[in-house]
Amino acid sequence: MQTKNILLTLALSAVTLVSNAANKPQTDMKTFIDNLMSKMTLQEKIGQLNLPVTGDIVTGQAKSSNVADKIRKGEVGGLFNLKGVDKIREVQKIAVEQSRLKIPLLFGMDVIHGYETVFPIPFSLSWSWDMDAIKNSAHIAAVEATADGICWTFSPMLDIARDPRWGRMSEGNGEDPYLGSQIGRAMVQGYQGQDLTANNNLMSCVKHFALYGAPDAGRDYNTVDMSHWRMFNDYMPPYKAAIEAGAGSVMSSFNVVDGVPATGNKWLMTDVLRDMWKFDGMVVTDYTAISEMIAHGMGDLQQVSALAINAGIDMDMVAEGFSGTLEKSLQEGKVTQATIDQACRRILEAKFKLGLFENPYKYCDTKRAKKDIYTAEHRAEARRIAAETFVLLKNDGNLLPLKRAGKIALVGPLANTRANMPGTWSVAASFDKYKSLYESMQGAVGNKAQITYAKGSNLMYDAALEARSTMFGREMRDNRSAQELVDEALNAAKDADIIVAAVGEASEMTGESSSRSDLELPDAQRDLLTALKNTGKPIVLVYFAGRATVMTWEAANFPSILNVGFGGSEAGDAICDVLFGDKVPSGKLTATMPKSVGQIPLYYNHLPTGRPLEDGKWFTKFRSNYLDIDNDPLYPFGFGLSYTTFEYGKPSLSSNTMSANGGQIKVSVNVTNTGAYDADEIVQMYVHDLVGSVSRPVKELKGFERISLKKGETKTVTFTLTPDDLKFYNQQLEYKCEPGDFDVMVGPNSRDVQQVRFTLL
Repeated sequence: MQTKNILLTLALSAVTLVSNAANKPQTDMKTFIDNLMSKMTLQEKIGQLNLPVTGDIVTGQAKSSNVADKIRKGEVGGLFNLKGVDKIREVQKIAVEQSRLKIPLLFGMDVIHGYETVFPIPFSLSWSWDMDAIKNSAHIAAVEATADGICWTFSPMLDIARDPRWGRMSEGNGEDPYLGSQIGRAMVQGYQGQDLTANNNLMSCVKHFALYGAPDAGRDYNTVDMSHWRMFNDYMPPYKAAIEAGAGSVMSSFNVVDGVPATGNKWLMTDVLRDMWKFDGMVVTDYTAISEMIAHGMGDLQQVSALAINAGIDMDMVAEGFSGTLEKSLQEGKVTQATIDQACRRILEAKFKLGLFENPYKYCDTKRAKKDIYTAEHRAEARRIAAETFVLLKNDGNLLPLKRAGKIALVGPLANTRANMPGTWSVAASFDKYKSLYESMQGAVGNKAQITYAKGSNLMYDAALEARSTMFGREMRDNRSAQELVDEALNAAKDADIIVAAVGEASEMTGESSSRSDLELPDAQRDLLTALKNTGKPIVLVYFAGRATVMTWEAANFPSILNVGFGGSEAGDAICDVLFGDKVPSGKLTATMPKSVGQIPLYYNHLPTGRPLEDGKWFTKFRSNYLDIDNDPLYPFGFGLSYTTFEYGKPSLSSNTMSANGGQIKVSVNVTNTGAYDADEIVQMYVHDLVGSVSRPVKELKGFERISLKKGETKTVTFTLTPDDLKFYNQQLEYKCEPGDFDVMVGPNSRDVQQVRFTLL
């Protein structure tokens, strides 16, 4: 059906809108929706608030499915995780040609880190500290998803995570609110572009609002409890930044906030989000979050549904609490017509902003689906970006980069698995299109070197635990005995010049509902590495992980460790680019790596204690320390080595004072590439407020820049500090800076810094 005919249908149907309503400028959105809502029944308004699970709709079945019947009746506002432009077009046709008011549907999907071209998981992507790359990854994801019919993504996830036992650290950007804010802005801009009505942009959804990344004991969906002061200083900034960047929607989180589930928390959803931050988009719940409030002890389905809509929730994902109870609650005076109307309006506004009323089929161009998904150009960019994310943790004796020569033994349970390369939350991935590390390594060396391969071990000895860790098509269990597997690895390594061991977490050991109490390398893999170490051959660890793990044993026993996270669909080739020196590693950690799980939560921007441990000391009685381990992390926030070396000069200030009234200070530092490779470096700037009305963190990231330096080259990096960079929320939640002395620290990571001081007047 052509756009003109669709407009005619909308104009002359039961909606009886004027014929050119959908073509009016954006400023007339209110008039258009006022006219539409004046024709809607209560049931149709409530229907817009309903986001059911798609089920198994496939082409040819949509017309007879239960969901399709609800669409015809106007009881559905959108669907999610339906893949395929043909399927989506068929379902949209039911909405705009068979329902009374012809209101188009939203089609959402968990496009978390790419579509079929999969980029590194968000946690790994943050290791690049490259906002242009991150923005472009989101743009490419939008291009591919919209080419396949999707107009709404449940991303970015901006939950600050300081406890790596929580599996969803993999889906966020680490522990720092400043970096998380920059990434949130970049992701929203990448998804939505400059024009949300363009057919290659999609609406973003900021999640999970709020505080979801701080659950007790690191256990998913668990209780979160913190002061408002901590919320606003440490956890809220990334959400706020993304909303200021224009995010079209927000998703509520599962956890409680001040004892009330976020989905039913009016202070959070209205007082903060709407009134304080002026967000005017729509709010959707997470999956069944409304009905889950029953288990929280907030009442039956009718009660919790009323609680949610009165709090400020607009759309109910899957729980069907709104569709099943709001009419009764309205009759009983537990919700108002105005509240239902407001929620309906926000959903219709989202559809209007996406241009769906003008052309409901704007995302259903089958030609785009054939030419815009998993293209050579997109794959090349995913490969380039992935190589930027890998973090070189150790490289004694310059074991890396490898030479394309001799015999290389590749061993480990993650060495030859395609399905685990993209990482968790790869909903649209096509595993059979991707290469394993073994396949990529064979291609990388060609006939210049010999690659021998052996699996060497299962992920772990416990088969039931491995089954829980390799869900959704990532299974890799080998039924041979542990000894058979190790013997095979030793045989493969027997004549090798060097061993590359691909070990760590499988992709589904991280992500939603993948909390871990023990963050060390699983037992079977540790035994494999011990056997390999006993050969006396040099070993490079290629370490896969979706969180900050405990690598104390590995760091003590192996000379070279490349932390590759999960690099996406092109990870195999990107890892080889770095292993063989075609690219120089430049990633930097965005979460502190502990020496022991007992140190958790461990993060760099902590508050000082009244009894700090003296520098250089391990233990002093009646000081803040442990009996059995020192306080320091294994690897600090911002850490990452290179194949080259960098020398930092002492930072300098343009002035020793700054006016709180619009002043600024330039912070400059010379950085020299003193090694043998052209390379990128991520220069980081931290600030410490020496005296405040409340205790201030020992340091806070306030600037960073990724620079490229040829060997021998020096560049001057200049940061600009303003009073806004020095502001914080005080005890009264006033956002302000306070006069006094500040230390500015610059260096390659949060630990190895040089500092200078200035005064804010």
